[in-house]
Amino acid sequence: MPIVINLDVMLAKRKMRSKDLADAVGITPQNLCILKTGKVKALRISTLEALCHELKCQPGELLEYQEEESAS
Repeated sequence: MPIVINLDVMLAKRKMRSKDLADAVGITPQNLCILKTGKVKALRISTLEALCHELKCQPGELLEYQEEESAS
């Protein structure tokens, strides 16, 4: 997937536990885990806003675009 979610990096920088962030944002720890592993299919803007608010960061610090390697 060309969009990488750097949630683990930001959690480490903020010295915050996943469970604490999930509680603060109002999502389940399981859904936060899906976000962290990049297996999420969609992300609500309201969830991104809540993550940025709690982590005191910009969306660009959580989301990164990486071009896919071509198979040719």
